Amino acid sequence: MARVYQKDHKRVPVTKNILFAVKLGWEADKRLFLGYLASMIADEVFSLYVQNILFLRVLLGIIDAEGSFNEYIKNLVIFLALSLVLKGVNWYTTYLRQTATKNVLKQVNNKIFRKAVSLDVACYEDPAFYDKYQRATDVLAWGLFDSACAAVTAMIASVIALMLVIGTVFTVDPAYLIFLSPLILVFPVENFKAKLVYKRDKEMTTNNRVKAYIQRTVFLKDFSKDMRTSNVFSALMIRFRDAIDSNVEILRSYGMKLFLFSAVSTLFSEFIPIIGTYALAGYQFVFTGTLTVSAFSVVISSINSVQQATLRMANNFEGMSRFAFYFQNMREFLDFESNVKDGEEICGDFESLEFRNVSFKYPSAEGCTLENVSFRIDKGETLALVGVNGAGKSTLVKLFLRFYDVTEGEIILNGKNIRAYTLASLRSIFGAVFQDYTNFAISVYENIICHECDGEDKLRAETALKQSGVWDKIASLPEKGDTVLTREFDKDGVGLSGGENQKLSVARLFAKDFSFAVLDEPSSALDPVAEYKMYESLINVTAGKTVLYISHRLSSAVLSDRILVLDGKRIAEDGTHEELMQKGGIYSEMFTLQASSYKGETEVQE
Repeated sequence: MARVYQKDHKRVPVTKNILFAVKLGWEADKRLFLGYLASMIADEVFSLYVQNILFLRVLLGIIDAEGSFNEYIKNLVIFLALSLVLKGVNWYTTYLRQTATKNVLKQVNNKIFRKAVSLDVACYEDPAFYDKYQRATDVLAWGLFDSACAAVTAMIASVIALMLVIGTVFTVDPAYLIFLSPLILVFPVENFKAKLVYKRDKEMTTNNRVKAYIQRTVFLKDFSKDMRTSNVFSALMIRFRDAIDSNVEILRSYGMKLFLFSAVSTLFSEFIPIIGTYALAGYQFVFTGTLTVSAFSVVISSINSVQQATLRMANNFEGMSRFAFYFQNMREFLDFESNVKDGEEICGDFESLEFRNVSFKYPSAEGCTLENVSFRIDKGETLALVGVNGAGKSTLVKLFLRFYDVTEGEIILNGKNIRAYTLASLRSIFGAVFQDYTNFAISVYENIICHECDGEDKLRAETALKQSGVWDKIASLPEKGDTVLTREFDKDGVGLSGGENQKLSVARLFAKDFSFAVLDEPSSALDPVAEYKMYESLINVTAGKTVLYISHRLSSAVLSDRILVLDGKRIAEDGTHEELMQKGGIYSEMFTLQASSYKGETEVQE
């Protein structure tokens, strides 16, 4: 089968991608393909050959031969019975397909989701990745698995029907095949047309993603207050209109080209075959008398069937060529290899973590975020990491959790490079609370335990909620910990305040069995009293464990065994609170400014 080309001239194999789609659907539920195959063969062969030609040829042959009425009725009953059987096959296979389609979509969707969560975090900073992900999910949203199976099986059925019909025409007069030869040219024309349609749709991908983002944003609670207290809605609507206008221009730019390809396809598939065969059949029937009434009728019906079969094949070929582009994106997405490779060794309990001359640059950044960073933290030690915004504190955490790999240097965990360990075992030893904490539209208990909860899980979650200081709020809810967060999917769901949500995310840490706690701004949404209580709980829960605090509020630094100060992409200071205060450097200045600020607030309150 032919190959088609993307805008960057990359060859896209139609056969390979369509077989990939069929195989993926077959593995999910083989009834989808088999249902389409049985249905298409029954429909194509019956409508194009049995009904239009064989049925007509037999009955008219009986009339030409002056056969008996009983013979005519007998054949009529046979055709009626065959018709009913084939209709029954269609009804049953339609039921099979409807059931199988849901199963295929569910399983392939799960495969896409599993792949998405396994990819590098860096992918989420790349617009090209989002476009590829969008086109991969379009395969499901647009029902292209059904379309691909329908196109493949219809092609098979049309080929079978076409061979039967051409064989019948050949027995009447081989000369008619001359007028059918232009039908072959329909396939390359439809192939070029498919290429244009895909290029058009690809150019609209980013615009469609902008539209989808704005449509989603308008309905999300997270943006509702800003949307109503500012003019940001008008700015979004400008982007929305620009995306629509851009799509309109793209459609216009391809409109005439697609029209011309359709016109040429119609010339080869309809005009030449129909006019030519009708002219020859009329000449033979009227002027030469070489065609009987039954033969003339069979020729006319055969030519119509050939034209229909070829046109359907061309349309199916065009469809498969177009689908090949979309399945190419899905195949590339599912085959995508992360830059962060999984290791082979299982990471044991935490003993030590060491950065050795580590430098790191984000993929889309011009310069490094961290340069030549070296430090070590041992089991049971509490370390505070402080610095101004953008100093690279959170980046450092992303590196030892292997959301990214270092650009230069190495990170050593328990005496080995962290690349040696499996990602699952490496990340399992850490319990983390991130500054951009997230809670999900599931129950409170499920948010804490991170899976469906039994009675024991709920008790563990309740203990963690008490330790984080949010249990009183949760206990006051009608369903307590079984209450769903947000009303997005449940009318009885609840919304929590920023501080309550942050306490909930900290409770997730408390409920986990971890060796090393990572607390990235764990109290940013809390008032000073709630912050103090949380740190009391943190000290109790993390007793004997290794802890890394990252915070603008230096109260956590005072609780730490050691403090690292990040400044200018490097570690500028390293020592205890007392040592750094005596040094009178960056940390001392930061702490003094914060202390005076808190003192000022206290005086105002008094």
